Amino acid sequence: MGVAEAYEGSEDSVSLKPLNEVKYRCRLATEHLERAGRLLSLRDWAGTASQLAVENFAKAVISVFEVPTWSHDPSDELNRLKERFPSDVEDLVEELVILVRETAPEHGRASYGEPSEGLLPSDIYEEDHASSAFEKSRKASEIAEMILDKMGIKI
Repeated sequence: MGVAEAYEGSEDSVSLKPLNEVKYRCRLATEHLERAGRLLSLRDWAGTASQLAVENFAKAVISVFEVPTWSHDPSDELNRLKERFPSDVEDLVEELVILVRETAPEHGRASYGEPSEGLLPSDIYEEDHASSAFEKSRKASEIAEMILDKMGIKI
């Protein structure tokens, strides 16, 4: 199924064009990825959590079929849509689901730290963690691009 057929219905029942949402989410995710890369080079380990990049690459893929929710963990949405994807991207979708589940908790930790422990984000994150998180966001970028490309969507 292509993006053109993804949101069928009357004009009243669809408030946005799926291809526009896919492109917007890819641009947003890329912006978060680039920002994380700059923060990594500045040794801002907490700023490099990159969770928003992974989240929005997943939401770009979800947007092929539906408007994504506001959740910071869209792994259940993506998992629910898995059977609607072409069979040759099922493994890629599963990889993206795993990355989203692994990184989703980082949104709160990178923003607030561990309040119950009195830890700030800068108390929690170290270089190894930041590098790993950044690599996950780069991997999510590659996966999303491959999925969309195999579905005939060029971003």
